[in-house]
Amino acid sequence: MATVAADTSANPAETVRAEIRSGRHTTVTTGLAPGYLQANLVILPADWADEFSAFCTANPKACPLIAQSTVGDPTLPTLGRDIDVRTNLPRYRVFRDGLQSSEETDISPLWRDDLVAFTLGCSYSFEAALLDAGVPIRHMEQGKKVCTYRTGIDTVPAGRFHGKMVVSMRNFTAANAIRAIEITSRFPRVHGAPIHFGDPSAIGIADIDKPEFGGDPDIRPGETPLFWACGVTPQTVIEEVKPPFCITHKAGHMLITDLLNEAFRTS
Repeated sequence: MATVAADTSANPAETVRAEIRSGRHTTVTTGLAPGYLQANLVILPADWADEFSAFCTANPKACPLIAQSTVGDPTLPTLGRDIDVRTNLPRYRVFRDGLQSSEETDISPLWRDDLVAFTLGCSYSFEAALLDAGVPIRHMEQGKKVCTYRTGIDTVPAGRFHGKMVVSMRNFTAANAIRAIEITSRFPRVHGAPIHFGDPSAIGIADIDKPEFGGDPDIRPGETPLFWACGVTPQTVIEEVKPPFCITHKAGHMLITDLLNEAFRTS
């Protein structure tokens, strides 16, 4: 089981969360608190929670469930002693009937006693392992968000939840692509190995130069794009199934937890 870092008083993840709560950091969390697990967020009314949990179980590549709150409780003590999902992410998307109604930096005024928070593993976590192994990641070098695309791949339905998978893309030389596949396959709870590499049209991406989320791609001659299942998938599913109320993270603006990435590595 994943464990919380022992010395939270000197924990860089806790320091970053304090910066976010204060409003001093309101942008992407790429590269922040290296070594600490970052997570996607979905908040739903309790009468939708069991079905969303089942959807995560049915789609572990796109929606690897890390933690679920009790009804009405915005804290997640298994992820960190001071975590409050209302204030610990730089930016949130608020959906009403499947449409984004606002973007917020603090959702405390919107919190209700019937809400349940879910955190899902994020590929930002395995990026640290790639960098540690000497595999360069261009979007990080350029200070951009990772490129993220809607695909034509169907998720496995569960209850009212269904829709298409979203993927994130990183491009590498052939040698580094092989290393990236090997390394990320050891992190199944943060999306694991890629679901596809090469021709983007094979998974329903019409134009790789036009990601729906994230930065602009920079794919150079001799490089291959690799595609990982992405935790933005629930947001496109929410647009499809239209629950009356939902809050998610904004793509790239994650919850930084006190869990260590290494605790999620398999042998």
